[in-house]
Amino acid sequence: MKNITYLFLLLSCMACKNSYKEVGKPNILWISHEDLGPIYGCYGDEYASTPTIDQLAANSIKFTQVYSNAPICAPARSTLITGMYAVSLGTQHLRSAIPVPESMKILPEVMREAGYYTSNNVKTDYNFSHEGRWDDSSKEAHWRNRPEGKPFFSVFNFMITHEGPTNALRQEDTSSLKTHHDPAKAILPPHLPDSPKMREIWAHMYDLLEVFDGQVKDLLAQLEEDGLLEETIVFVFADHGHGLPGYKRWLDNAGLQVPFILHVPDKYKHLVANISGQESDRMVSFVDFAPTTLSLAGANIPEMMEGVDFLAKEESDYVFGYRDRADDCYEVARSVYDGRYLYIRHFMPQLPYYQNALIFNKGGSYAEMNRLRDAGELTDAAKKMYATKPVEILYDLQEDPLEQNNLATKPVMKEKLEELARELDEWMIRHRDTGLLTEGIMMQQASQSKESVYAISRAYSEESFKEVLEVAKMVGKINDLSAVIPYLDSDLESARFWGLIGIDAYEGDIGRVVPNLIRLLSDEAPAVAIKAAEILIKREENNAAYEVLKNMLLLEEEVQVLQAAISVRRLGLKAKPLIPIIAEEIFPKYSGEIWGRYKNWSYPMFIGMALDQVQINCGIDVPKRK
Repeated sequence: MKNITYLFLLLSCMACKNSYKEVGKPNILWISHEDLGPIYGCYGDEYASTPTIDQLAANSIKFTQVYSNAPICAPARSTLITGMYAVSLGTQHLRSAIPVPESMKILPEVMREAGYYTSNNVKTDYNFSHEGRWDDSSKEAHWRNRPEGKPFFSVFNFMITHEGPTNALRQEDTSSLKTHHDPAKAILPPHLPDSPKMREIWAHMYDLLEVFDGQVKDLLAQLEEDGLLEETIVFVFADHGHGLPGYKRWLDNAGLQVPFILHVPDKYKHLVANISGQESDRMVSFVDFAPTTLSLAGANIPEMMEGVDFLAKEESDYVFGYRDRADDCYEVARSVYDGRYLYIRHFMPQLPYYQNALIFNKGGSYAEMNRLRDAGELTDAAKKMYATKPVEILYDLQEDPLEQNNLATKPVMKEKLEELARELDEWMIRHRDTGLLTEGIMMQQASQSKESVYAISRAYSEESFKEVLEVAKMVGKINDLSAVIPYLDSDLESARFWGLIGIDAYEGDIGRVVPNLIRLLSDEAPAVAIKAAEILIKREENNAAYEVLKNMLLLEEEVQVLQAAISVRRLGLKAKPLIPIIAEEIFPKYSGEIWGRYKNWSYPMFIGMALDQVQINCGIDVPKRK
């Protein structure tokens, strides 16, 4: 009897040590959707109707502190699929073809090496080519297309909750529902005006979530039909916050926090042994999803990946976020969260959240915000979106989950502010945050050197990188222009650029630096010359500066043309001298069939959007986008 007991114990230990061999590798299914924060019913939202997800959550792990690292799709998805911070790779700007390291292997490539069939249906939006990185990435991609017996890693990305359908209010998008959410019962956040139209949009957003719940049901039914439900680990999550003002594109918690349900079948529960119970408040961010998925698959995590396995024993102390160019609206903002306090630093505080750009002048909730603004009916919380931003923000999300009270200037919070600011500085330096290089400069250097942006940023010494960060942190805090003048002569293009941003944000007289600005009109870095020209025109309508912007708009490098188009858009009525060449020569170059206006979905679309707004600002009617 003793021998039998000993043999049983020995076999049990062997089974634990060889769990992958004994039970086989798990299939892994990611179900992602667009533009929604954690408003599933299982998160306590009584307005939501998500029966499938709620039932799944009852037998899964519900994570309550999960964050996209970026509040818009391309940088969020780049982070997800690479296990690297987008700002490390230079992939943080919306839709741009970034040269990435040849040695970089993204999640599906490593999964393939580990013996998995990989499929993606269908969205990528990584800011670099996905060609050859999946077994199948198409509208037909499905685990059912894999060779018999092979484990799979499959991704399904659902668009139904995207800001487009949310704001369009198309009845056909929710025709599958028997009932619809009552706008009268909607509970709006303080920053959104409580109008009938906004309530209708809010209710429709929840209708679309219910449609997505049905899509989850269909996929789970397919797993069950294939006999794979107990063989498959399932992730259900969104890519960032709601597709409404104050959420998507905003670096607040509202733009970053997402829902996440992790379903692990009983036979694979040993893989999540460090998580106790059906709810976890571990801090998780998208940079961790790829390494965690590899760990679940029993695969090695590449050294290049910067995320961690969030199912491991050790937990993260901080989550970092970033916001850079979205559409044709340039921003540089960074955040760090410690589980209670969210610190945000705006490096371009002179720009309002709600810029005068097409993306904020479109229909739906954006049009409603503008209508109520023009009617003088916005609340103070909503008006803030049209104003310049504080350089630093500190929210106590435990006491202030709706992010209404900035504690950054409170003496009692000085120590916490300094701690989080220091952590953010160290993180930016450690990862060589390419947002400090700026898009135009990093792409110029990559083009000239034929290197990846990742390699470009790491060619900077720590001392040089700290210099750039030092001047960038001065923006919005300059009381005397003499502090910024030395940076205008720096050998570092990015330091010169940030010196100009500091001048742009300075509200006093800039007469003493006008000679410096005139000299920088001929700077070898287009981004520097463009910014110098923009400032000169805004302050004194300099003729030489107009000539610089015209020449930059005529460049062949689309990324530089975009920087120029953004600066011209910011000139308002002062852009009139450039209208003839924009209308006759530049816009036609970037026109095409996208939305009936633009050549493609990348730089040409954003160039076109900026130039359309330029013409509108100058009183010219432009055709409506289809």
